[in-house]
Amino acid sequence: MKNYIVFALLCITSLTQAQEALFSGGKVSSPQVHADKTVTFRVAAPQADSVQVTGDFLPTIKVETPMGKVDGPGKVNLIKNEDGVWSFTTKALNPELYTYAFIVDGFKTTDPANPFLIRDVASVTNIFIVPGEQADLYRVQDVPHGTVASRWYDAQDLGFDRKLSIYTPPGYEQSDKEYPVLYLLHGAGGDEEAWLSLGRAAQILDNLIAEGKAAPMLVVMPNGNVGQDAAPGAGSDGYYTPQFMTPETMNGKYEAQFMDIVDFVETNYRVKANKENRAIAGLSMGGYHSMHISRFYPDTFDYVGLFSAAIMPREDKSDKGVYADFEETLKAQKDNGYKLYWIAIGESDFLYEANTEYRELLDKIGMPYEYTESDGGHIWRNWRVYLSEFVPLLFQ
Repeated sequence: MKNYIVFALLCITSLTQAQEALFSGGKVSSPQVHADKTVTFRVAAPQADSVQVTGDFLPTIKVETPMGKVDGPGKVNLIKNEDGVWSFTTKALNPELYTYAFIVDGFKTTDPANPFLIRDVASVTNIFIVPGEQADLYRVQDVPHGTVASRWYDAQDLGFDRKLSIYTPPGYEQSDKEYPVLYLLHGAGGDEEAWLSLGRAAQILDNLIAEGKAAPMLVVMPNGNVGQDAAPGAGSDGYYTPQFMTPETMNGKYEAQFMDIVDFVETNYRVKANKENRAIAGLSMGGYHSMHISRFYPDTFDYVGLFSAAIMPREDKSDKGVYADFEETLKAQKDNGYKLYWIAIGESDFLYEANTEYRELLDKIGMPYEYTESDGGHIWRNWRVYLSEFVPLLFQ
């Protein structure tokens, strides 16, 4: 009996070791980024009838989303070898941070050989980086690093404490200097973790500051969903499925209470508490928030960045709260003066027309702005680039 138990344990151990070897670089290494910038994906699925890989390294296709039809990742078939390992090698890819997933017999799943994941709303995908050029800003380099902290502030107008993420620049803890602040806002379905995980904000700031291309600054990343105290799984509601549009999204409450966040930062951190040293920027819904916050508090921010801003009609709220007197408050913001009003969008973004109409309004009232247009649509690849282009323009 003892010999049988020992034999069984040895079999189990051998099987476990074989599985570990299979999925951790033994038979299967995935993704493998080659020196020529091609990438090979592999997955062991001997019983599968079909395996595909989908990701933003592939040509985009139109997919249906809560925002309507937008550009989404394409997919391609993998080929199975005699050992039951499926594989596909890309053409040479441009330097970039990419996301991907496998589709095995119609079931979408992550890569068991790659433990590196990010969450976007309720979707979890693997990531990899093809190094070089722009993508080097997204990598952890051998440079001085800032600190990322999770803090809770008293949102007095909402009636509960809320979580935000704060990046402090290299040397902040050892210094007695005061620093400028960028308030960086996420899009619909995001939270206070989005710019850190999907946007690589900390790596971008570290690398730009180290290169002397950006002034050392704090970056404050709040949660823009007023019904949440924190990201799903990080707050009092525990673990639940994240939603794209949470209750009370874009109803004006967040914009109206925003000075609670500014007051918390200026009370608890060594910052330059004046208009000249405050910036606000955001993507999609965060661009919408940035536009409304900056005009509702027209003498508060000298720098405003709208990244693919969700500038959509709000007829039902146009005469209420922060949405009242829209054009008049923009004129007040213009008259108070600012150093930079920066608008960026992709040429195939579904919000392109709305942003064009908004720029026509700014032209009509004589409100100066800078405009940049990229290729691509409503995607993180663009927003990371916009952040890396916007930050060097601040506080110079």
